[in-house]
Order: sequence, then C-alpha cells, then structure tokens
Amino acid sequence: MGNPISGLPQIDWGNVQLEIRSPSTPQSDFFHTLESAMGKVGELQAGAEQQVANVLQGNGQDLHTALIAVEKADLSFQLMMQVRNKIVQAYQTISQMAF
Repeated sequence: MGNPISGLPQIDWGNVQLEIRSPSTPQSDFFHTLESAMGKVGELQAGAEQQVANVLQGNGQDLHTALIAVEKADLSFQLMMQVRNKIVQAYQTISQMAF
C-alpha cells in the first residue's frame, strides 16, 4: 500500500512540512487564511526591522515606536507558532486514528 498523502501540495513552514489536502477547488479557505496570516506576520517583522534600522541610523525615528513594532512582530510570530503547533497536534491525532 502506497503513502496516502503523497501527491498533496506541501507548504514549507521553516523546518516543518505541512501538507494540505485541497478539495476540488484549487485552494481552500483555510489555506488562504493561513497564507494571509503568515504574510501579515512577515510584514510586521519586516516593518519592525526597518524601524529598528532607522533608530540605529539616527533618522529621527522614535525609540518607543520601534520597540512597539518589535513587540507586535514578536507576539504575532508567537501566535503563528501556536497555530502551527495546534495544526501539527491535530494531524498527529488524526494520523493515530484507526479507520
């Protein structure tokens, strides 16, 4: 018997491979929601890095604004990691079920 999940689309999420089974439609709403959330986390991180660079270069950037941006990026990343952990946990639970 072959691998039942081979041939499914894969998302490279750092060092974790997440496979998503797509229905007859090209992409599911869940996939689009995850993709959008990951994009927003990346945008927050890039914005925080830019604000920190501006502070270090002395471009008149407010230090408090930069620190708030860094904290927002950190919290959003932590939330995304918790979502990833729950998805992996759900996958492991489902894979252990007997069909």
